[in-house]
Amino acid sequence: MKAPPIDIDRLFHALGDPTRRAILDRLCERPMSVSALAAPLGITLTAVAQHLQILEISALVHTEKLGRVRTCRIEPTGFTALERWIRDHRTVWERRLDRLGELLAEGDEQH
Repeated sequence: MKAPPIDIDRLFHALGDPTRRAILDRLCERPMSVSALAAPLGITLTAVAQHLQILEISALVHTEKLGRVRTCRIEPTGFTALERWIRDHRTVWERRLDRLGELLAEGDEQH
């Protein structure tokens, strides 16, 4: 079964928070438990869990509970969607800027 498309607005919302970006930066190093993520952030385990929920909904993080420990790791699906969105928009704007350059060059040739 194919996963539903990722809501790009949710993805940008998730990345818009500095605490969530800090969590992602730490998870880039290695998978970590929620308590290991919370310690240097100076926030409660509940707050970290709330941030992780947003990151998980946005397909940026995957968590799983093994026994009493919830382990978190980077989930590439959200980053792939973000890269695709940026690439698509970059292509459109590059074409528009190329066309603008052509129009400006035509205007210079006429004068």
